[in-house]
Amino acid sequence: MTGAETHGDDGVVVYWRPGCPYCMRLRLYLFVTRLRHSKVNIWRDPDGAAFVRSVAGGNETVPTVTVAGRAMVNPSPRQLRDAVRTHAARPQ
Repeated sequence: MTGAETHGDDGVVVYWRPGCPYCMRLRLYLFVTRLRHSKVNIWRDPDGAAFVRSVAGGNETVPTVTVAGRAMVNPSPRQLRDAVRTHAARPQ
């Protein structure tokens, strides 16, 4: 599944890259809370990288997350939790 296919998803999609400490923090939060999500490594997925640039002012700022198709650039765990509660079709 490529980034272009997943950013419109009804669930949570995390765009990340290896070595990013902010990505690691968010992925740890997702692991601990067991929030269902998909992951897109922007270094391996050119469409995912292009999507991130399209919502991050031309930059490859990660983590970028979509919740029910709504993009958030570098959200805190709290912002992600609030977005899931507000926008997700079904609680994850």
